[in-house]
Formats: sequence, C-alpha cells, structure tokens
Amino acid sequence: MNHAAALQLSDSIWEKEILPQLERYIRIPNKSPAFEPSWVNAGHMEAAVKLIAAWAETQAAHIPGLKVEVVRLKNEKGEPRTPVIFMEIPGDGKDTVLLYGHLDKQPEMTGWREGLEPWKPVREGDKLYGRGGADDGYSSFASLAAIRLLREQKLPHARCVVLIEACEESGSYDLPAYIEALAPRIGQPSLVVCLDSGCANYEQLWMTTSLRGLIAGNLRVDILTEGVHSGDASGVVPSSFRILRQLLDRVDDVATGRVRIEGLHVQIPQGRQEQARAVAHVLGEEVFSRFPWVEGSRPVTNDHTELILNRTWRPALSVTGVEGMPPLGSAGNVLRPFTSVKLSVRIPPRLDAVAATKTLKEILESNPPYGARVTFEGEKASAGWDAPALAPWLEKATAEASLAFFGKPFMAMGEGGTIPFMEMLGKRFPEAQFLITGVLGPNSNAHGPNEFLHIPTGKKLTACVASVVATHFKR
Repeated sequence: MNHAAALQLSDSIWEKEILPQLERYIRIPNKSPAFEPSWVNAGHMEAAVKLIAAWAETQAAHIPGLKVEVVRLKNEKGEPRTPVIFMEIPGDGKDTVLLYGHLDKQPEMTGWREGLEPWKPVREGDKLYGRGGADDGYSSFASLAAIRLLREQKLPHARCVVLIEACEESGSYDLPAYIEALAPRIGQPSLVVCLDSGCANYEQLWMTTSLRGLIAGNLRVDILTEGVHSGDASGVVPSSFRILRQLLDRVDDVATGRVRIEGLHVQIPQGRQEQARAVAHVLGEEVFSRFPWVEGSRPVTNDHTELILNRTWRPALSVTGVEGMPPLGSAGNVLRPFTSVKLSVRIPPRLDAVAATKTLKEILESNPPYGARVTFEGEKASAGWDAPALAPWLEKATAEASLAFFGKPFMAMGEGGTIPFMEMLGKRFPEAQFLITGVLGPNSNAHGPNEFLHIPTGKKLTACVASVVATHFKR
C-alpha cells in the first residue's frame, strides 16, 4: 500500500463526503428503542437508515459489485424489529471480512455547553460535536471508505460484509435474529472489524482486547401507600431512601466502590494484567485526567494500573436514574411512599450476564429491611467479551498500520463499555480474529453532553482498517 496516497484519499473522502453526511445524521434524533419505545411512529430510525443506505448505494461507483440492502424482520408478535443495513462487497479468495457498526443513539443528556446541542452538528477545528457522530454513526461511512482506499490502489482483499444494526444502545436484542437469518450470507468471517470502541489517546492505533458486560434494571422500595407529613411519621416510618441506601450497601462498598458480591468478579488473566501495566506506563495521568473532574476531586486510587483494571475487568455499580423524588423546587415536608432507581452494573468479561442478574436480584430482594416491599426488575443482561489470542499476522498488521498512519506503535487495552455483538460473534465464529477499535478518545464523551468525533483520528483509522484488510488477504 502507498500509505501517503491512502491517507490523502481518506482525507478527501472524509472532507467531501463523510463529514457532510455525518452532519445530516447528527441532526436526526434517532434514539435507541430503549429510550424511544415508539420508534416506528417517530420515524427517526427510518430517516437514519435511509440516509446511510442512500449514501452507501452511491459508493457502487467506486466499489463495483457493492450491494446494499435494508433487511427487516418481525418478532414473535408480528411487530417490526429494528432494521439492519446489510452490504456485500465481492473480493478475492474464499475468506470473508465482517465490518460492524450501529446507527442508533443514546438520549440527549443535559449539560451541553453553550453553543452545542445533541442534534446540532458543530465543527470546531478537529472536532465534530453532536450526538452519535463518534458513537457510532461514522462507522458505516468509514467501513466503505476503507474498501475504497484498497480499490483505488487495486489491492486485493477478501469478500467483505458490512452489518449496521439499529439497537446496539438497547443491548442489541434484535441482533441474534438477524445473525441467524443472515448466517448463510455472512458466511464464516476470519476477520471481524468493529469501529464502535475507544482509543486512550489520539496519537496511535488502539486495539480493544476485552469488553465489560452490563446488567441493568430498576430497584424499587415501597414502605407506604401514600406520602405523609414528615413531622408526623419520621422516626416511626423508615425512609424509603434510607432503606434503598441499605440495599445498595449490599452491592458495593460505599467507601471504595468495590462490588461486594463475589459472584460478580472473575479471575483477571495474567496477560490482561500485563497489558494494563503497559498502558498505564504509556498514558500516565491520562488514565484519569481525561475526565471532566470538578476542581479538587480525584480518582479512587493513585495506582494507574489498578484504575485500568477497575474499568475493564472489575464490576462497578452506577445509579443512572431515579423516580419518586420531586424536583427541589416542589419538594415538601413529606415522607415519600417509595423510591425507585435504575441500576447499571458493569460486569467483567467471562461472566454469565443472565446468572449475574439472578444473583443481583436475589441479594437485593432477600430479607428486606423493615418488611418493605423491594423489587428488582432486570432490563438488560449483556455479556462481556474477551478477545482470542492475537494471531501473529494481525499483530504485525496493526503494528505496521499504526506506524504508517499515526507514527507510533499500536496499543492493546480492554474497554469498560459493552458491545453485545462481539460476544455473539465470539461464540459463533471462534476461529475469527478481531480488530475492535474506534474514535472514542479523551473527552469525546459518548453518552454524555458535548460528544464529539476527533476528525483526524477518523481519517487515520479509516486508512488503518484498509491496511489491515489488505494484510489479511496476503497473510
């Protein structure tokens, strides 16, 4: 591969085609079904699908033989499943490369700084702000752009399949049905490329070697049938919030954040511990300084390796929503009848998510304090993923690509987020190799306010993918 020519073409495609399309994509409030139950009637998902599919079809002028199809299935009730965009590109030889991304988005979230909004694309220098550009709207465009780089230089590559789903942010609950239905057309991929992950800096190529899973649900504590005067009842009736605090204390240590439930931990492989140490050495304080801390605050420990292991191989509890508590401006002197919170528990790779949900439910609901009515209703149970041993050819290919386009060696690291598709593919294609990477780097803030895509990284990453796919063919 002529690396200079490849990067120049990637830059041109991004500036002239991808970025204008991404700006249109960001304007579509296509929230994932978990956050937009009436997604069919809302029409935003259909708009996002049409936008991406229409652009993909124009790429047949550069990628002869490209076929683009929007696949639509129905569930057991006859209701429409979220659609999938399925693309096929003919190649050389018998191998298949599967490239994956998603087009659904997280909700708006509050806290966007002045001048920025979730559904308003704003470019400031190297950054394109707006919900979903980096997570993960760019992946559809970058996948086809990478293949264009190969075709431009007449470099052979394997048959490629691009699969773009529409409910990843809801746990990919529709994806198994599509994988089953499309199995004959997908074939047996020997390389899977996923662009939905992160990078610890914007200076080199990052390969994700593991992903945490996620179990989530609603915990509710009822102690009264209606609210009562706090002066009359406090000291007699226990607060539902205090009971909730007691229950959460069963899950994690309030002083350290360590999850107390041993059944939610796994033995961390020695190789992954060594990777964490290497990354800690390279990043230093960037391990934690990339987050938007308030002045004077600090991380849970000063050990950078432990911080990396905490966010990649250890469980962690977050409370992400609450009900039963009025806004401050309308809060009266009332002992509230109930408190309900949404729990999000990241679980380590190699842990059974369904069994973990059952364990969490039993611990929360057993022996309720004061005889309160306690219920935990699970909503999501997505398993984590641990990559297979890295094949020598892929290690060499990623090393060469990182040096060619970033000028620095590639790094391997686990990620704290969840991509359910990877666990599905790992089980279905145990012989496949995985290049899991992405543009979600420092301060990019996926799922939160001020999400941005780092444009130079997107351009270089596109060229890296092309380089790896070219090496895959000649391995």
